[in-house]
Amino acid sequence: MLFRSLCRQAEIGSNSYLLDTGDARIILDAGMHPKHEGMDSVPRFDELEEDSIDAAIITHSHLDHIGSMPVMLRDQPEAKVFFSPAAKEIGFALLHNSVNVMQSKRTELGITDYPLFSHRELDDIERTIETRALERPFDLDPEGTIRATFHDAGHVLGSVGVTLETKGQKIFYTGDVNFEDSTLIKGAAFPEDHVDTLIIETTRGDSERPAEYTREAEEQRFADHIVKTLERRGSVLIPVFAMGKTQEVLTMIHRFKERGIINPKTPVYIGGLSTKMTVIYDKFSHGQTRRSDDEFRILKDMDLQAGTKRRGGRAPIIPQAGSIYCLSSGMMSENTVSNGFARAGFLENSKNSLLFVGYADPDSPAGHIRAAKQGDKIVLDKRQPPVPFNAQMEVFDFSGHATRDTLLDYILKVNPRRVFLVHGDPKASQWFAEQLKEKLPGTEAIIPEPGIDYPLD
Repeated sequence: MLFRSLCRQAEIGSNSYLLDTGDARIILDAGMHPKHEGMDSVPRFDELEEDSIDAAIITHSHLDHIGSMPVMLRDQPEAKVFFSPAAKEIGFALLHNSVNVMQSKRTELGITDYPLFSHRELDDIERTIETRALERPFDLDPEGTIRATFHDAGHVLGSVGVTLETKGQKIFYTGDVNFEDSTLIKGAAFPEDHVDTLIIETTRGDSERPAEYTREAEEQRFADHIVKTLERRGSVLIPVFAMGKTQEVLTMIHRFKERGIINPKTPVYIGGLSTKMTVIYDKFSHGQTRRSDDEFRILKDMDLQAGTKRRGGRAPIIPQAGSIYCLSSGMMSENTVSNGFARAGFLENSKNSLLFVGYADPDSPAGHIRAAKQGDKIVLDKRQPPVPFNAQMEVFDFSGHATRDTLLDYILKVNPRRVFLVHGDPKASQWFAEQLKEKLPGTEAIIPEPGIDYPLD
């Protein structure tokens, strides 16, 4: 048996891995690198022989785990693809949106590779996808030589880790995981028995959470900044990823209103892809997924506002004093609602607050703002003049990824013979390797080099 990273580089990006048992070949995730374009954003699928893959597992619907699945299936048409039910529905909505984004980039940037797949192709693929429930073992290959079981990963709605059992060995792939309860979904429910091989994410390995951190205190700090902004008649912009962060933040705001922390009549706006994703989140309530508040449905139970409709789309959302705006994208990328909103008089107003609740790439517009000082001029869109940065700005830790300490604790619990440290920048993965050398000297800790085969026998 062997394991191979199909990633372009040993980092977060076009996540994809090959497990070859000798009897079956399985792909774990098929992502698209968010910082690369065209075929450079796709994993090393060209290294795989055509029609050689038996099955693929997609652990969740973020594009760095699902974005290149249609490309992979062109050369692997017989491969069965398995999702959780929620991940499938969210994932295909995001893939259709990805087609639209790629079409725009083809026009604006002249990237002739785009789009890498079409809406019609996605419709054809969706009819072939198989979904599986949590904690229900199933076969990945026709001969039944490899069994898989999904476990809730607590990262986003529908995210899973997967146990793989074959030839007397047990392999566990975490995908992206969060062991702590968030406002909307519960933390991971992973098995803790011994595994032979562990494939684990290392996203937060390079950052230590402050010892005094508590989720309750961070939510209260978030609420306090919203209240102070509204009291000075400013408006609040919360750049959010359409899937996951939008729904989590809206749930927090709903609770703040219920508790009287925020005036219940405060207008809350959403924009971009967020509404479509929230419809799907609401659909998977009432016992279908592990929700922190299973009866709460965001669109039914909250009075949300959106941009005014007009011919050809929606009118731009304009800042209004005393309002809260949860707008995508979370990194405020060009041609997104949050970017246009920030340029429409928001960023230059010192009464306003810009509250970041998720990761921002340093090279993104959000990253530029987070690195700037008040009074600096920020380029949000290269086609537009820079904008004065006078608004208040705060960053909050509501990460959907497990802390490095909880990940390390999990490795120690399952006590693997070998562990592959993936989905992390080099410093993050190296932190785990150094910790394991000391705490689990009998475990082989590997930071896999892309394209190299690692034996599992």
